[in-house]
Amino acid sequence: MRTPTLDDVARVAGVSRATVSRAIRDTRGVADELKELVGRAIAETGYVPNRAARSLASGRTGSVLVAVSGTDAEPGAVAETDVFADPFFSRVISGVVRTLRTLDIQPVLLLVETDSDRADVLATVRQGAADGALLVSTHSDDPLPAAFAAAGLPAVTFARPASGAPVSFVDFANHDGGRLAAEHLADRGARRVALIAGPEDVPSAQDRARGFRDAMARRGQAFPPTAHGDFTVESGERAMAEILEHDPAVDGVFAANDLMALGAMHELQAQGRRIPDDVAIVGFDDSVIATIARPTLTSVRQPIEEMAAQMARILVAQVNDPGLRPSSVIFDPVLIARGSA
Repeated sequence: MRTPTLDDVARVAGVSRATVSRAIRDTRGVADELKELVGRAIAETGYVPNRAARSLASGRTGSVLVAVSGTDAEPGAVAETDVFADPFFSRVISGVVRTLRTLDIQPVLLLVETDSDRADVLATVRQGAADGALLVSTHSDDPLPAAFAAAGLPAVTFARPASGAPVSFVDFANHDGGRLAAEHLADRGARRVALIAGPEDVPSAQDRARGFRDAMARRGQAFPPTAHGDFTVESGERAMAEILEHDPAVDGVFAANDLMALGAMHELQAQGRRIPDDVAIVGFDDSVIATIARPTLTSVRQPIEEMAAQMARILVAQVNDPGLRPSSVIFDPVLIARGSA
């Protein structure tokens, strides 16, 4: 069977070949009705646009980089396991991939842990091998956002760049999320509430802890017992053991992510504490962990997939219109109450 061509689409749609081409490229000035007509003709003929030809015509590759750093992989280790085992990274990648697919853009995943990796990311976009980059990092000192801003290349970051680099970003009201957790624990009657905070060098973890402490201070508990973890189950177990050793009267716990909350639940149960009767616990992210924990975990919902999708849309808009100024979108938290508190 002959491969359908642009001329076939034009004949079925009853318009010129140039009009079909403009509609496929989503050029400004093409009426929505005309785009719909061309879309029906494409479906009827089975036409598939040639990506290589389209790239030559538009000067774009039709692909963007998804640069992920902060997996804590050791140098030389296989970081892929860290990415796909961590609910945060896997949810970001899922949201990005689903959105880019609908826009007919190919995502290219790069794991970035060294200066050489970062140079490769910048060079790939600078040399035109990708149209832009989505930067996802838990490192507050990540130099990539500033490098992209200085080079004037399209990029969007997950979370506001700590460096203050003028690049677009999508972020979450982490301070408000910590406040919601504190208010929920206090409202349900907890009188000795502890905090399992995230790494001190991660801005989002700092904001969650600050929001929690500020809200607890307003409720008369100015100095909640605190231990730090690294967003893993094991660190949550260690932090909970540390808190109970120094303050066994704790009756409420806020953990700065769901994995640490799960670890805290393990330790509480190992020490014979009933959840939520003896100790209520609230996590953060509302990941799949929250629904498979026993009891199910009350958690502050961070819509990571939606945030990642918004990142992708902002980047595509910048690629299509290089004159756009950097923009930002901040998502608000919602507390999802379940069995643990």
